[in-house]
Amino acid sequence: MTTRSGRRPAKAVSNLSPLALSLINRLQGGFPLGPQPFAQAATALGCDQDVLIATLAELLNQGWLTRFGPLFNAERMGGGLVLAAMAVPDEMFDGVASRVNRFPEVAHNYRRDHRLNLWFVLATDSPAAINETLHRIEAAAGLPVYSFPKEREFYLGLWLEIDADGERHTRSFSEQPLAAPKPLDALDRRIVAATQAGLPLVAEPWLQVADQVGCRCDLLSERIQAMLASGVIRRIGVVPNHVRLGFRGNGMTVWDIPDERLDTVGRRIGELDFVSHCYSRPRHPPDWPYNLFAMVHGTDRAQVARKVAEMAHLIGPDSRAHDILYSSAVLKKTGLRLVD
Repeated sequence: MTTRSGRRPAKAVSNLSPLALSLINRLQGGFPLGPQPFAQAATALGCDQDVLIATLAELLNQGWLTRFGPLFNAERMGGGLVLAAMAVPDEMFDGVASRVNRFPEVAHNYRRDHRLNLWFVLATDSPAAINETLHRIEAAAGLPVYSFPKEREFYLGLWLEIDADGERHTRSFSEQPLAAPKPLDALDRRIVAATQAGLPLVAEPWLQVADQVGCRCDLLSERIQAMLASGVIRRIGVVPNHVRLGFRGNGMTVWDIPDERLDTVGRRIGELDFVSHCYSRPRHPPDWPYNLFAMVHGTDRAQVARKVAEMAHLIGPDSRAHDILYSSAVLKKTGLRLVD
């Protein structure tokens, strides 16, 4: 896996202990499934499990992490997922954002610097529920919603790191071939419901989950392994608050690429180590000519702009137009809530 370094000292993280930094850097995936996973993780980090659990709880409480547990893929588990946007007048923005955030189907919501200034991710338990939920959001907000369903995924994955000198880095995940997903049965759905908000911070979290869903620990481990293998669970670990950790330049880049060149360009952009998400999505002419979306993170907007210039050079004449929609506020970031 490759890395790119940030250029500014990370003053915001100067008070974090070496253990806290190591936890953030090393536990964004691969959390063990054994009977005492915190003890196993603590050994790798050079501490004991009680200290690890206490440090994790502190990082969550202080907002350095947004959550800890499995990250689910709505589509791989038979649900619906869509990116949506609205153009909200400034004087209405706070009220509209509040109404949108009340929908439990809204997993993430950001303010971005653009005429389309409210961007949110909607996840539902079934694909059919997406349009119905979008209509309900339109009715609640009193404004039209632009829908940008994913047409093709070129890359998804970002691992944030901070080194001992306080510099930020991003690295890409190694992609693994996925098994075919199987429909979730009643036990699978109970497991999702019990873990979608995060794992309990106890010495034996999987035992507590198994007791909650009513199965043996070995069966729970078997089901979770199957979900990981099929991509229903993307990874199990901590989710850093990238803004709090100093990645304050976050730009959603959008590109107008000729349709016949889209797959080639998308694959090329998805291979860049500083790109965390890369998808093709539909245009909405005449308001929205762009069909390729790629998320870029940096320590500030100047660093993002340099990376986007590199992308533009790489794409060359295949880019007929592009823009950067910088995020100016995180309005909601709870993760997917797919099962009641």
